[in-house]
Amino acid sequence: MTKPKGAAPRLAEALGTVLGIEDIPVRIRAWDKSEAGPGDAPLLVVRSRRALRRIHWSPGQLGLGRAYVAGEIEVPGDIFATFAALSSDGKLAGTSPGGSLRTRDRWSLLKTAARFGALGPEPAPPPEEARLGRSRRHSKRRDAEAISHHYDVGNDFYRLVLGPSMVYSCAVWNDEDTGLDAVQQAKNDLICRKLGLQPGMRVLDVGCGWGSFALHAAENYGADVVGVTLSAEQAKLARKRAADVGLNGRIDIRIQDYREVDDGPFDAIASIGMAEHVGRDQMAGYVSHLHGLLRPGGRLLNHAISWNAGPARHDPNTFIARYVFPDGELLNLSGMVVELESGGFEVLDVEALRQHYALTLRAWVKRLEESWGEAVALTSEGRARVWRLYMAASALNFEAGKLGVNQVLVQRGGGAEPPLRRSEWI
Repeated sequence: MTKPKGAAPRLAEALGTVLGIEDIPVRIRAWDKSEAGPGDAPLLVVRSRRALRRIHWSPGQLGLGRAYVAGEIEVPGDIFATFAALSSDGKLAGTSPGGSLRTRDRWSLLKTAARFGALGPEPAPPPEEARLGRSRRHSKRRDAEAISHHYDVGNDFYRLVLGPSMVYSCAVWNDEDTGLDAVQQAKNDLICRKLGLQPGMRVLDVGCGWGSFALHAAENYGADVVGVTLSAEQAKLARKRAADVGLNGRIDIRIQDYREVDDGPFDAIASIGMAEHVGRDQMAGYVSHLHGLLRPGGRLLNHAISWNAGPARHDPNTFIARYVFPDGELLNLSGMVVELESGGFEVLDVEALRQHYALTLRAWVKRLEESWGEAVALTSEGRARVWRLYMAASALNFEAGKLGVNQVLVQRGGGAEPPLRRSEWI
């Protein structure tokens, strides 16, 4: 039987070496139009020899991710099917860095790169890669830089992806056919009910984003809300949204580190998708500070992604760390509960929403792909590729159970007794 000619068969071997698998579960199409792999498998197009050079220098998800962001690798079809095939071991999806090749495998990769003229200095990373200053990780200055990298990429871009709700966290779905905006409003309402909001309550929204929860709490529950964010772009739009509906007297949006909030007490605190940015070593301080800002009997709702795939860790060499959430750190659910209880809180309720986040991410990817040209015009093609890759890969990790997301409702002691049953907010 004649072996297929061209670059594709050797590229398939190289990719198999990087992923540690013998039979590549995708079809490879190379720059010379040659193809290799199962004919009915998802298609991966390698458009440039430079992709091979990147993989040689950074075997694993970082090299592959950089090549995709730079446009040297293309996924023309169903991105979920392609990445599901490639990330069965987590190397492309963002759950492990890869790059730990045996010497003979590195030598094989080197020979393949040499054969196709792909040897040379390490290519510069695409400009979308985070470049933070040298200040200490999770210092106030560096946290502001990390938040700006992710969130200050243009409010119009986020509106295109997130929809009118402008909510950038897991929605709560009753069924898969409900519209994205409706399920995000349902999530905000669920949090308001869990917090027991009443007219006149003073509420702190930690990591308030574009003000969606603050608007819902003020407009529907009569709360007075202080929202804090480190993103200037978020604060600008959140203030405008509050003014547009006549709620700027009830909603105070600040560009402020949560560690600098000192005007408690608050009757309730919502932390929605913010704890992931705090850092493991800072978590005790985070819990302590929020505890001190709550009045006795006040409730805190901590909504955060959790790491379900073994011991939690921080690795700066994953695609997610370099391109999406620099300095982000995930705790597992038990670790988060321990931190909250050690900080003096009583746990009232824990709700797991893993499946809900997978649905939310798939909805965001659909919106991005449907308006791809506009998304590229609003930011850059590389930035749009970062979001497409990270959201699709994250959806797969939620579906596989490697990631979770949980709402942990806690109460500071010393006030009224908590409700006897969860029926108060269900």
